[in-house]
Amino acid sequence: MSKGKPPKSKPAPSRLFDQARDELFSHILRCGVLEAAATDQKEWFDDTMEYLGERYEGLNPRELEALRQLGERYCQPVISRAEEKEETVGATG
Repeated sequence: MSKGKPPKSKPAPSRLFDQARDELFSHILRCGVLEAAATDQKEWFDDTMEYLGERYEGLNPRELEALRQLGERYCQPVISRAEEKEETVGATG
């Protein structure tokens, strides 16, 4: 009597969110979204979030919006400390 594999269960909601987040970041890196224009990024996020919503049916609209915000923040350029100092000096000088 051998035991078969237990049936696959759906991942817990927080784990589901983590999987969707990881997949979103992977897509961002593979698709070159970081270098895209803002309008192209918006269109890409619209399409990708629709896809992720279908792929991860267990996520509610609030979680999908949180995913989108994480992805959009990830795509924002980093401001270096040197640039911050230049802006501060330029504003006071």
